[in-house]
Amino acid sequence: MDAADIAPDLTKVLYTSAEIEARLAELAAQIDRDYAGSNPLLVGVLNGAVMVMADLSRALKIDCEMDWMAISSYGSGTQSSGVVRILKDLNTDLVGRHVLVVEDIIDTGLTLTYLMQNLASRNPATLKIMAMFRKPDAMKIDIDVAYVGFDLPNQFVVGYGLDYAGKYRNLTDVGILAPHVYS
Repeated sequence: MDAADIAPDLTKVLYTSAEIEARLAELAAQIDRDYAGSNPLLVGVLNGAVMVMADLSRALKIDCEMDWMAISSYGSGTQSSGVVRILKDLNTDLVGRHVLVVEDIIDTGLTLTYLMQNLASRNPATLKIMAMFRKPDAMKIDIDVAYVGFDLPNQFVVGYGLDYAGKYRNLTDVGILAPHVYS
């Protein structure tokens, strides 16, 4: 689905699928250089990171492995609740591994801070973050992000894995959701 298919639901398209693809290729090239010879473990955060993880892993030239976690702090609202629950844990032991957490978006940073503390306690060799999107004006906690795709305005956005109540994840572009959809 592209933005034209749901035009009444969006107030603005921020990034097209072509812009996202090009930026992801740049990030993959940087990750290839940084992790050359180390076989990193990519940890995708479900459900939003599915698109990013799939496209990033295909763009990488290095060997890598993948695992998934599901955590929740949103429910069906438009604001993070700040209460984090692990819904699905990793199957992979992180001891001594080079771990790259792959996120769709960093909003307040509260959920990701919890996740990084949890993963750090598992003794990886290195632990870094790749986020396709980040909302700097919404962040409540300073987080060191090694790889950032795009910064977004502090508005409710959907597409490329980002959803509202489970909808719009398959939108190939990223846009601002019209208030009439969620109010």
